[in-house]
Amino acid sequence: MKSIQARLSLGLVAVLVLVGLALAQLSLWLFEVGLQRYLETGLRKESENLLVALVRGQTGLELDERRISSAYKRPFSGYYFRIDFEGGNWRSRSLWDLEMPTPATAGLHTDLKLGPEDQQLLVLRSDYRRFGQSISISVAQDYTPVREQFQRMQQIGLGLGLLALVLVLVLQRITVTRSLRPLERAREQIAQLQQGKRSQLDTQVPIELEPLVAQINHLLAHTEDSLRRSRNALGNLGHALKTPLAVLLSLASSERLKALPEVRAQLREQLEQIQQRLSRELNRARLAGDALPGAQFDCDAELPGLLSTLGMIHGEGLELSQQVPPGLLLPWDREDLLELLGNLLDNACKWADSQVQLSIEEQPEHYRLLIDDDGPGIPEAARAQVLERGTRLDEQVNGHGLGLGIVRDIVEAWGGRMSLEQSPLEGLRVCIELPRRAGR
Repeated sequence: MKSIQARLSLGLVAVLVLVGLALAQLSLWLFEVGLQRYLETGLRKESENLLVALVRGQTGLELDERRISSAYKRPFSGYYFRIDFEGGNWRSRSLWDLEMPTPATAGLHTDLKLGPEDQQLLVLRSDYRRFGQSISISVAQDYTPVREQFQRMQQIGLGLGLLALVLVLVLQRITVTRSLRPLERAREQIAQLQQGKRSQLDTQVPIELEPLVAQINHLLAHTEDSLRRSRNALGNLGHALKTPLAVLLSLASSERLKALPEVRAQLREQLEQIQQRLSRELNRARLAGDALPGAQFDCDAELPGLLSTLGMIHGEGLELSQQVPPGLLLPWDREDLLELLGNLLDNACKWADSQVQLSIEEQPEHYRLLIDDDGPGIPEAARAQVLERGTRLDEQVNGHGLGLGIVRDIVEAWGGRMSLEQSPLEGLRVCIELPRRAGR
């Protein structure tokens, strides 16, 4: 959600900067063009006044000084003129001993400079005919003060623009945050759903999110109902088969089959495997409970119930303990992890003398699960053999082998590693390392 806000903010900043710069440049250019046109009107009036000041004298064309503005008589006043005609030219006294640059063509010119201070001039050249002569009058005004004021206005406008940009970004941030708040709530609820803290998403959402939320809730309800019906069907099937299996086992042990020892042994072995398989599936369904699909494994919530169930199954003389950091959440499916731990702890309880211990350690790159018992252990040469599905080292212990083959499949699916070691309790230690990111 934060990345969406960041992208929206960056996109808005880029658009505002580009559009703002374009509008600012356009506005300043239009303002300067309008200002120059205004000043051009004043220069044209001055040019016409100078034209009127040209009179016919005894020696020819003369300039009537009384009709000239006093600004043209003060040295470097910022107002200048130059009149060119066939017999010579006149310059304003304000030029002092400088030569005023004369434009090559008629019209307004802004690229001419004057004097050692490089005064930027705004020059208007106008061509006339008076008394039968061609006359060129160039009127100039110092544009430097106007340009300095204009640049100051640019700086003020830039500051105001930056302030407006910051204000718009703040308002945009508030608006986007409020607009995305329903999405943030939906994200939090999905996270709670993954952790098993809720079963449905809230339906009080904006109209744009209603189809998505409704579809997710429908899928969740359908999945939960399917899981519930599957568990019920498995339980019903198991209970329905227990009685016929008991009858068959009884018949297999009856006197009628004594004459057929091979058939009797084979029949009893197959029936025991069916019974053990059925017991394992029923035990798995009982341990899984009514979890939400995809919920994470909350150690504080799940382990006490799991250890209590195993304690009731294997008797009160067995001590089951755990060493798990408080509040630990494992990022794997609850049901799969219950099956993994259920198999390992169940096997440890079958082989232990009096003590079974579960430890979970949180490492930088992985989680380490340790199941220790104080049973007879497994010789090092036979440890690879017992990882195979269905392998049993002792036929006297009830069960479907150690069940480590099933556990191995789950660990490999998650990208983890499993090993068998010597336990500090003098029995067997099953060590499982699972990466922090589940492999599937």
